[in-house]
Amino acid sequence: MHGGHLIALFRAALLLAVLGPTCAYAADIGYLAPSGISASEFPSPQRPVAPIVSPGRSDERHRDSLDETGEIARRLVLKPGMTVGDIGAGRGYHTVRLSPLLASKGSVIAEDVTRDYLIELAKRVERLRLTNVTLALGEPHDPRLPASSLDAAILVHMYHEIAQPYAFLYNLAPALKPGARIGIVDLERPTSEHGTPIEQLRCEASAVGYREIATYQLAGDGGYLAVFSPPNKENRKSPRDIVACEDRAGTH
Repeated sequence: MHGGHLIALFRAALLLAVLGPTCAYAADIGYLAPSGISASEFPSPQRPVAPIVSPGRSDERHRDSLDETGEIARRLVLKPGMTVGDIGAGRGYHTVRLSPLLASKGSVIAEDVTRDYLIELAKRVERLRLTNVTLALGEPHDPRLPASSLDAAILVHMYHEIAQPYAFLYNLAPALKPGARIGIVDLERPTSEHGTPIEQLRCEASAVGYREIATYQLAGDGGYLAVFSPPNKENRKSPRDIVACEDRAGTH
């Protein structure tokens, strides 16, 4: 094993052993696992990718009035003691609400590809004295999370911003434990308009081997929640066998 991988693994072990705000701030925010399969092995999306423009979707009080975190948690059956990945955590709207729900024996791994967002989230986590949150830097093609570390993962209003969705979903799968679920929340609009048509999402997730469990309409303007089970080792496709989906904007 190369020295760089050994350093990355040591760092991941250290970060996982010390959950919470003690792993916060710029010098300590990094990758929790070595990089997975390169993006060059996967097809590129055949539809627009929205730019990352903000660490949060809308006013948090409005989202609270819709009980957004509560509805997602109920649909995914999130319970105390679980470890949940908040993928594309941004300013941590769901991270700070899931933390008390999962309780002291559970944890949230807040992942984002924008380091500055994680630095601000680290300050928020410390201010709120949340002791079961770990921050994880990811890459556009790989969340870089430890194998079998998550009981569930949520991707909320950010899927349309993933630059390499096939590689990202493929590299996320090993981080999910057997029986884990992934919940993707987005709006029924073109990816260029910061949404993902549900048929587009279904096609892209299926192309990587994810199986749809259920789809729910969230309250108010919350969009939809699509729940998938990840592919297992036995039925994972080779990256080069994945065929990119056509742009399905405007279809239902």
